Amino acid sequence: MHSPPLPPRTRAHIPATGLVCVSLSLVLLLLVAVRWSPLMTLDTAVAEALHRRAVTEPGLVQVSRVLTDWVWDPWTMRVLTAVVVIALWWRGSRLLAGWVAATSLLTSLVQQGLKAAVGRERPRWIDPVDSAQYAAFPSGHAMTAAVTCGLLVWLLRLHGARPALWWGSLALAVISVAGVALTRVYLGVHWLSDVLGGTLLGVAVAVLSAAGYTGYTRRTRQPAADEGAPL
Repeated sequence: MHSPPLPPRTRAHIPATGLVCVSLSLVLLLLVAVRWSPLMTLDTAVAEALHRRAVTEPGLVQVSRVLTDWVWDPWTMRVLTAVVVIALWWRGSRLLAGWVAATSLLTSLVQQGLKAAVGRERPRWIDPVDSAQYAAFPSGHAMTAAVTCGLLVWLLRLHGARPALWWGSLALAVISVAGVALTRVYLGVHWLSDVLGGTLLGVAVAVLSAAGYTGYTRRTRQPAADEGAPL
């Protein structure tokens, strides 16, 4: 049984949401690239305030490191995406599986390309509580989490998930993305604008990918989802 189509009002807002996120992330990218003074001042103030707390809270630092290095790590998100892609392929949703896989690959390419282009240095501390490599903007953790969680929530909606399951997954997705952003700044490996930029880009990629898939299946008259029973 096919899942019911999204109501017209919701369909109309899908691309708009993505375009708004793209626009905001591009503005933020420009401000970071030109090192706009008010933004740099805000980044520094937030980073220093959180770092002062982190060095006095070893227990919370350890919890944050476990969450960011294992639970919300980009590779954890990629493995989760791979499992979903395999499950979709196994159930016969080959187009959808390929679409999700391509979106995940595009996320990595965009993320690494922007990091190389911007070349922003990470925060540096005399007494660091964590470390990270490569350029800072955008946050790969935040962007990957936003794309992965966004796609999973969309897939549940696409397959007709029960309201309780869908709303629960949406709440978990929001908590996860917000948690990623907070832990990366708290651990002193990212600036606030890094995680904000990564989150905006991730949401944009997920939303535009979902809208693109919906539009493509309608134009080609292909089923938009698996014929399996609702979740």
